[in-house]
Order: sequence, then C-alpha cells, then structure tokens
Amino acid sequence: MVISMTGFGQAARTTDGFRIQIDLKSVNHRYCEIVVRMPREFARYESAVKAAVQQHVRRGRVDAFVTIERDRDVPQAVEIDWSLAMGYVQAAEQLRERLSLKDELSLRDLLAIPGLVAIGQNQEMAEERMEAELVACAAEAARELSDMREKEGAFLQSDLMQRIGTMEHYCSTASGIAPQVVQDYAGKLRARIEELLQQAPPDEQRLAMEIAVFADRASIAEELTRLQSHCKQFRELLKSSEPVGRKLDFLVQEMNREANTIGSKANHAQLASVVVDMKAELEKMREQIQNIE
Repeated sequence: MVISMTGFGQAARTTDGFRIQIDLKSVNHRYCEIVVRMPREFARYESAVKAAVQQHVRRGRVDAFVTIERDRDVPQAVEIDWSLAMGYVQAAEQLRERLSLKDELSLRDLLAIPGLVAIGQNQEMAEERMEAELVACAAEAARELSDMREKEGAFLQSDLMQRIGTMEHYCSTASGIAPQVVQDYAGKLRARIEELLQQAPPDEQRLAMEIAVFADRASIAEELTRLQSHCKQFRELLKSSEPVGRKLDFLVQEMNREANTIGSKANHAQLASVVVDMKAELEKMREQIQNIE
C-alpha cells in the first residue's frame, strides 16, 4: 500500500524516577534521514533511538525530540555510608578522650561530612535499563508515526487512483481525435495547394505522398500507446507493498514528456485542449507523489 512521508508519533513513560517522552515528526525527503535531539548527558543513546525509529521508516526525514526528566513526585532513595560514619564517630571519641574535650559529635556534624549521605545508586537508572527504555519508547512512537503515515497514504492512493483514471479518459479522448487531425490537415493542405496552383493542377500522386508523409509525422499513436502503458504501470505501482514514490515520480515525468510530444506534433485546437488538461492533471499528481515514501 502507499505510505505517506508526513506524520507524527508520540510516546511517553515513567520508570525508576525518570519521565521519558519522544515526539516524532516526519516530512518528505529524497532519502531516509533521522535526526535525534536529546539532552546532552544522554547523547550516548542517540544511535539506539535512531535505529529503533529506522525500523519503521524507509524514506523521509524524521525529527525525533527526546525529553528525559527526573520525576519530582517520586521520593529519592538516600544511602548512608555506615562504615564512614562509624569511622568518624570512633575518631571523634579518640580525639575527645586524648585531648580531654567535652564537645559531643552531633547529627549536624555528621551530615556535613562529604560523601556520608548520597542519593542511592538505584535511583540513577543503569545504562542498560535506560537504553532499553529509550528504545522501547522510540519504537512505540515510531509505530504511531507509521500508523499515521499509512492512513495518510491511503488517502493519497485513493486520490491518485482517481487522477490516473482521469488521465486514461484523456488518453481515450485523444485517441478519438487523432484520426480527425490528419484528415483535417489533409483537407487544408489540398485546398491550399489548389489555391496556389490554380493554373497548373497539382500532381495527385505527389500530393498523396506528401499527405502520407505528414500523416506519419503527425501521428500520435506511439505516444498514446506509451502513455496508456505508463498509466497501467502507475496503477500497478499504487498496489505495491514496496516504497514507490520515486518510481511514480519517474512515471509522471515520462507521461508529461509524452503529453508535450503529442501537443507539439498535432496542431489541432481540440487536441491541444486535451493536452492542457493532461498536463494540469499530471502536475496535481506530481505534487501528491512528493509525499509518498
């Protein structure tokens, strides 16, 4: 099915005192480009986040905004270095006895000791756990992004199916006009020659040859055949499960080239009008294709 390159996905989770949120925004791009923006202290996980998103995106530019914040509502675990505390108490006792001091070591004094009380290491998420949580969050956001791109792609597919049907109608109209183009020109050519050569009647055999040569040069049968073939390929590509944006864009370019050739070869007002309609429709199709993966 057709997949759009534009979409948005978001996922969030809270774990071990941290709140993680990842927002994904994708737009059309010639290649697959994923740009991750996250806090500098967590930059080492950028490649893991990028890899998780890339599993769901094959073409387009995706901006990933990663927010990692400590959840202030979660109480922080505090650890006490008991061996350090006991060492200070014992040292204080020895100093008091030897120096005959009367002061006692207070709780305030103990809390002022560097390193005695610290935030527990279990509060700081281990690197492996942080990476796993980020990857899981990125994958969830990428799935939401992918779902949105698929829904948008379904609308594009429906629109392009209608437009390629319109192109096929124009091809059919042009095919019906093509024989009349040669007949009209042949009549005008004969009348013009007879007008110029009133005193000397034209060589009917030579005139027939000239008309035949023009008919061959002005024939748009080959262009119409190729145009119809391109329309058929276009329909088949719209049903493909592979990324088809570039192929569709190439086909539209080829169809536009054939339409230009038809317009230049056949000097006919009605056919020229059909060619204008063709080119206008092809331009609308090209604009839509720019958003297809």
